[in-house]
Amino acid sequence: MRYLPGEAQQLPGNRAALADYQASHFLFAVSAGVATLTLNRPERKNPLTFDSYAELRDLFRALAYADDVKAVVITGAGENFCSGGDVHDIIGPLTKLDMPGLLAFTRMTGDLVKAIRACPQPVVAAVDGICAGAGAILALASDIRLGTARSKTAFLFTRVGLAGCDMGACALLPRVIGQGRAAELLYTGRSMSGAEAERWGFFNSLQEPEALLDAAYAFARGLADGPTFAHGMTKKMLQQEWNMGVDEAIEAEAQAQAICMATNDFHRAYHAFVAKQKPEFEGD
Repeated sequence: MRYLPGEAQQLPGNRAALADYQASHFLFAVSAGVATLTLNRPERKNPLTFDSYAELRDLFRALAYADDVKAVVITGAGENFCSGGDVHDIIGPLTKLDMPGLLAFTRMTGDLVKAIRACPQPVVAAVDGICAGAGAILALASDIRLGTARSKTAFLFTRVGLAGCDMGACALLPRVIGQGRAAELLYTGRSMSGAEAERWGFFNSLQEPEALLDAAYAFARGLADGPTFAHGMTKKMLQQEWNMGVDEAIEAEAQAQAICMATNDFHRAYHAFVAKQKPEFEGD
């Protein structure tokens, strides 16, 4: 199995461009500052494997050093987002692992969520059809989620005899939709419809299926055109301030904003405003 740290494809560790990166276990392309990552096993509803987990983890880690990526869209091929861990490739082999092997796997999947949340680029999930198990966690770990009315999101870990506390679900989901609603979904493993997901705040908006990817890309493109250094700071503060009191958060934001005020983008915005022009941000 190739899911242990360091065994997946090596990616750039210094400042680098990812436009030429050739993914092995999904589709990956960069255009106009937006990276589009497509889970590409539509005949199986885009399940994850040991190898795709590891490559996704390493790719999101590498995004911290990618000069050419300002925002990310993650989606699934066909009419589904992701059905979770592949039953044959993952679930079956897990029943044969010892405890150290099991813990290596669960830590690796958690590292994927950490990598998504730690990369400075905003991540937009375009969710259609089935979004289940680890697939639901991928969407949950994203910064923005766009869905469709026909989408079905399920944290179905209890359906296979596992706890609902997988890959950070018990920390992330209550913060997105509330404690009681999260508890219901994590205990029961039931599917949440697209309309329910939007009403509960899981989806930022619903789109028609044929317009979903374009809407996600347009949203990401708007972010890529913005002050990307400042967006990275916003993402960092959104995560760090969970563990702060209000006074500590205000001080952290004072420091973060002072750093942003020293950027060229801040000065560009001022001069554009004076000249009654639209600022052209460059992310520095």
